[in-house]
Amino acid sequence: MAILSVLLLVTKLLIFFSKISSAKDTITQFESLTNNTTLVSKDGNFELGFFTPGSSTNRYLGIWYKNIIHKTVVWVANRDNPIKGNSSKLSMNTEGNLVLLNQNNTSVWSTNATITKGVVVVAQLLDSGNLVVRDEKDNNLENHLWQSFDYPSDTFLPGMKLGLDFRTGLNRRLIAWKNWDDPSSGDFIAAIVPTNNPELMMWEGSTKFCRSGPWNGIQFSGEPAVKNDSTAIHTFVSNKYEMYMAYSPIDKSEISRIVMNQTSALRQRLTWDKDGQIWRTSAQLPSDLCDRYNNCGPFGICVIGEAPMCNCLDGFKPKSLQNWTQSNWIQGCVHNQTWICGDKEKDGFHKFSNVKAPETERSWVNASMTLEECKAKCKENCSCTAYANSDINGEGSGCAIWFGDLIDIRLIPNAGQDVYIRLAIPEIENQVSEDESKHKVVVITSTVSSVIVILLIFIFIYWISKTKIQDIITRLQEKNNGSKQEDLELPLFDFASIAQATNHFSNQNKLGEGGFGPVYRGTLLDGQEIAVKRLSETSKQGLKEFKNEVMLCAKLQHRNLVKVLGCCIQEDEKLLIYEFMANKSLDFFLFDSRQSILLDWPKRFSIINGIARGLLYLHQDSRLRIIHRDLKASNILLDSEMNPKISDFGLARMCGGDQIEGNTSRVVGTYGYMAPEYAFDGLFSIKSDVFSFGVLLLEIVSGKKNSRLFFPNDYNNLIGHAWKLWKEGNATQFIDASLKDSCVEYETIRCIHIGLLCVQHHPNDRPNMASIVVLLSNENALPLPKDPSYFSEEISTEGNSYSENLTSFSANDITVSILSDR
Repeated sequence: MAILSVLLLVTKLLIFFSKISSAKDTITQFESLTNNTTLVSKDGNFELGFFTPGSSTNRYLGIWYKNIIHKTVVWVANRDNPIKGNSSKLSMNTEGNLVLLNQNNTSVWSTNATITKGVVVVAQLLDSGNLVVRDEKDNNLENHLWQSFDYPSDTFLPGMKLGLDFRTGLNRRLIAWKNWDDPSSGDFIAAIVPTNNPELMMWEGSTKFCRSGPWNGIQFSGEPAVKNDSTAIHTFVSNKYEMYMAYSPIDKSEISRIVMNQTSALRQRLTWDKDGQIWRTSAQLPSDLCDRYNNCGPFGICVIGEAPMCNCLDGFKPKSLQNWTQSNWIQGCVHNQTWICGDKEKDGFHKFSNVKAPETERSWVNASMTLEECKAKCKENCSCTAYANSDINGEGSGCAIWFGDLIDIRLIPNAGQDVYIRLAIPEIENQVSEDESKHKVVVITSTVSSVIVILLIFIFIYWISKTKIQDIITRLQEKNNGSKQEDLELPLFDFASIAQATNHFSNQNKLGEGGFGPVYRGTLLDGQEIAVKRLSETSKQGLKEFKNEVMLCAKLQHRNLVKVLGCCIQEDEKLLIYEFMANKSLDFFLFDSRQSILLDWPKRFSIINGIARGLLYLHQDSRLRIIHRDLKASNILLDSEMNPKISDFGLARMCGGDQIEGNTSRVVGTYGYMAPEYAFDGLFSIKSDVFSFGVLLLEIVSGKKNSRLFFPNDYNNLIGHAWKLWKEGNATQFIDASLKDSCVEYETIRCIHIGLLCVQHHPNDRPNMASIVVLLSNENALPLPKDPSYFSEEISTEGNSYSENLTSFSANDITVSILSDR
């Protein structure tokens, strides 16, 4: 019997060790994971496989803790696309991507990573619980081609980043399960809000319901549990590349996770109790009623333990006393007494300690300022309502200031931070003793004459300044049509604030330069990014063109036109302030061999359609009829999503009523884009804009400029090259080689065809923009284009004066003015 028992024990051990040795943590390109197999991380902590949650009949691919008896899933691949039946499998396709196939062998989920041809990849479940796709030959487990940590479900694990990667556009956030039996995306979301003063926000659907407060160098100001947590290290990183929070247990053997809980609407940090075999909550948000978003309205403060829990900040009173007494606090509070910005007796700051800093949607941060500099910065702006240290480490450093209403403040005893809030100094503090009053009377009496003299001097200076400013404005408001004066209709910015926003127009902030002068990137005090066009003294765009652009931009609003936020006029300085376009201009991508590959055909076709819609708006749908006269690649700006916006209206012309053309003796525009009737005869029309659009369309398809420098043996320029290939039936040779993999051939050929219709020699032969928008969006037959004979004609530049250095630009980069002798 003893021998038999030993044999049985040995057999069990052999089976046990065989299971351990057969556990795999990788999948190669020649293997699959089926319903009956799993991957197990090397340390045995995590397992990946198929599971069915609770009473559901759906199947999901997920990762869970292997050694915890109650299956705790931390990641789900196909959470919003469940599988029916048990015939699904996970495999790696020939491109090296993981693909989840259902019983019909149809893909329901994949990794969609970009993998270089020839690289052999494997998928591996790491000890951290991270599923990665990596180069098989690269043993550095930190180098990933794809990782599940970039696509979290409801669980935040140690080593994971929660936040944004600005280089790739990733936004890692937690989304709760719909319920315990359904891992699909629920209502509750937690994510980093990427303001200048970032914080963690939680939403129920689109409604904010809780926020952490901004990171203050130690913790999120509304989460004292982070500061008091002796079991983990919490970090927050914010730079130009990424913005994220992370945490790591000090005891590496501790099993912990942070979960967005749908049932209790909590973000919980849970720690596994090995003895009790249960998950214990070590921290949670919201932790009490005051953590609920904006309980007490603007300038209110929530205090747990008081009845009622909402109070007005010192120096403030309820906006509606009736609603306040009925515990309806949403309207919040207002100043107790009249507050006058800049008045020493009515304008001050009061220190509020141990509070969660206000919501940061309208805030601004400068990490290098002292607290006194921060106070001064806030005081000089009447919209500023509070300031604080942005980092409370040690004695504190950095500056955070808030604008407008202060929202969602709460008291946190022995935690939080100091915030200095602007309010009217109480009247009692302005009162002085009787003796001081008598002394003041004597002082005032003895100095009254001096004050009067100084006052008269200030009045004189003000009168002189006002006269000078009025003279500038009057010059800008020259009479239109001989009588009617025009209003600028745009907000006026202060020059000093724009200079500060652009770091005093430093070269580091310079975005580029045209014939009008340089353009700078800037950041306003409220954090809004702007582009500033600064008219140079030598610019051909003088006061008339500047006024023209101001007037037009105030009246034009369209998603494919750049938005102008305002202007600045101070002595010889003339500035236009635009919304900032993150991706610069179209020519930056189109004519650069490295950047052009980022413009695949779907993006280019979208850009073409956007430009067409913007031009149609100018020609037909706006309250004015506008002829742009300088449409070109450098005047098409691209926002963060590569949406095109037409810019630079300095040369544009307004036409009244049904007018669609005009005549000028001053021909202005850019070689390569000017229609022949305009370049030679000064006749501009909506059809001359159509010609420019046609050139631009051909440039977008080909990736080349309309310049003879590119085609020394071919009709001098891009139009001639396109026409030659079209006549020979070789139009596909005209398409940019970088579009080989993304090109939709019938769309590109159709665009070449439409481009050739637009650049026909005679204006009457060209379609209008309304027709072009329709032609781009359907597949109806197109008329045959006529010979664009303009490409073979030469423009004499004799007698023309150029302010640009010709050696640094190709011909079609030069904006020119041609004065005819008529």
